[in-house]
Amino acid sequence: MGKRNSRTVYRREDKKWVDKRDDAERGFLFDTQKEAIKSAKQKLDNAGGGELSVKGLDGQIRSKDTIGGGNDPNPPKDKEH
Repeated sequence: MGKRNSRTVYRREDKKWVDKRDDAERGFLFDTQKEAIKSAKQKLDNAGGGELSVKGLDGQIRSKDTIGGGNDPNPPKDKEH
Protein backbone atom coordinates (compact mmCIF):
# COMPACT_ATOMS: atom_id res chain seq x y z
CA MET A 1 0.00 0.00 0.00
CA GLY A 2 1.31 3.46 -0.93
CA LYS A 3 1.79 6.49 1.22
CA ARG A 4 -1.36 8.49 1.94
CA ASN A 5 -1.66 11.96 0.47
CA SER A 6 -1.77 14.82 2.91
CA ARG A 7 -2.31 18.54 2.42
CA THR A 8 -2.18 21.52 4.76
CA VAL A 9 -4.02 24.83 4.51
CA TYR A 10 -2.44 27.80 6.29
CA ARG A 11 -2.07 31.60 6.06
CA ARG A 12 1.18 33.26 5.05
CA GLU A 13 2.54 36.52 6.45
CA ASP A 14 1.24 38.36 3.36
CA LYS A 15 -2.28 37.16 4.33
CA LYS A 16 -2.60 34.79 1.36
CA TRP A 17 -3.95 31.32 2.12
CA VAL A 18 -1.96 28.31 0.92
CA ASP A 19 -3.08 24.82 -0.11
CA LYS A 20 0.13 22.77 -0.01
CA ARG A 21 0.87 19.08 -0.34
CA ASP A 22 2.93 18.21 2.72
CA ASP A 23 5.88 16.85 0.73
CA ALA A 24 5.96 19.78 -1.75
CA GLU A 25 8.12 22.89 -1.63
CA ARG A 26 5.42 25.23 -2.95
CA GLY A 27 1.65 25.40 -2.79
CA PHE A 28 -1.33 27.09 -4.41
CA LEU A 29 -2.26 30.62 -3.22
CA PHE A 30 -5.78 31.89 -2.50
CA ASP A 31 -7.34 35.06 -1.13
CA THR A 32 -9.58 33.19 1.33
CA GLN A 33 -9.27 30.19 3.60
CA LYS A 34 -12.52 28.81 2.16
CA GLU A 35 -11.04 28.76 -1.36
CA ALA A 36 -7.86 27.05 -0.13
CA ILE A 37 -9.83 24.37 1.74
CA LYS A 38 -12.02 23.73 -1.31
CA SER A 39 -8.92 23.33 -3.49
CA ALA A 40 -7.22 20.97 -1.03
CA LYS A 41 -10.34 18.80 -0.67
CA GLN A 42 -10.76 18.58 -4.44
CA LYS A 43 -7.10 17.64 -5.00
CA LEU A 44 -7.22 14.98 -2.26
CA ASP A 45 -10.45 13.54 -3.64
CA ASN A 46 -8.99 13.42 -7.18
CA ALA A 47 -5.87 11.67 -5.83
CA GLY A 48 -7.89 8.92 -4.16
CA GLY A 49 -8.14 10.47 -0.71
CA GLY A 50 -5.90 11.64 2.08
CA GLU A 51 -5.60 13.82 5.16
CA LEU A 52 -6.41 17.53 5.28
CA SER A 53 -4.99 19.69 8.08
CA VAL A 54 -6.20 23.27 8.49
CA LYS A 55 -4.14 25.71 10.54
CA GLY A 56 -5.63 28.74 12.25
CA LEU A 57 -4.21 32.25 12.31
CA ASP A 58 -1.95 31.25 15.22
CA GLY A 59 -0.29 28.53 13.10
CA GLN A 60 -1.70 25.70 15.21
CA ILE A 61 -3.70 22.91 13.59
CA ARG A 62 -7.35 23.68 14.29
CA SER A 63 -8.91 20.78 12.37
CA LYS A 64 -8.05 17.57 10.57
CA ASP A 65 -10.21 15.57 8.20
CA THR A 66 -9.94 12.46 6.05
CA ILE A 67 -11.07 13.16 2.50
CA GLY A 68 -12.37 10.46 0.11
CA GLY A 69 -10.71 7.18 -0.59
CA GLY A 70 -12.33 4.87 1.90
CA ASN A 71 -13.27 4.52 5.52
CA ASP A 72 -12.29 7.15 8.03
CA PRO A 73 -11.32 5.35 11.26
CA ASN A 74 -12.22 8.47 13.28
CA PRO A 75 -15.01 10.32 11.47
CA PRO A 76 -15.44 13.92 12.62
CA LYS A 77 -18.39 14.77 14.81
CA ASP A 78 -18.49 18.28 13.42
CA LYS A 79 -19.63 18.98 9.90
CA GLU A 80 -17.23 21.89 9.34
CA HIS A 81 -15.56 20.23 6.35
